[in-house]
Amino acid sequence: MELKINTEIRNYTESIFFGLSSRQFIFSAAACGIATTIYLLFNQQLGTELTSWICILISLPFAALGFITFQGMTFEKIVVVAFYSFFLNKAELISKPINIYYEMTKDIIKKDIKEATKHDKKLYKTLKSEQGKI
Repeated sequence: MELKINTEIRNYTESIFFGLSSRQFIFSAAACGIATTIYLLFNQQLGTELTSWICILISLPFAALGFITFQGMTFEKIVVVAFYSFFLNKAELISKPINIYYEMTKDIIKKDIKEATKHDKKLYKTLKSEQGKI
């Protein structure tokens, strides 16, 4: 007997009907209900082919809602986070890269450069000309 265990235990979903989770099943059933309603209402006026395309286009987003996840969030949570991020949170984020290693060793590097320039006249002239440009 072999038991399948997900490598990441948080990815476990219990399948209820046709291998779908309850969320996926509810949204799929809603999409089928919407498609059926649209077909029954518009089949006589628009014809079968055009009505079937309208059914597909309108019910597709409802069916997709049950399956869409992004970084562990469902579609509703994504909409709430996006609304908060775009409309309610007006803080400007500025990204400035920092070289932590250089900040820690800045004094040692300057000391080494001063010692090197004492013995090397060409390097001393180069550093002086660079400091003059700045």
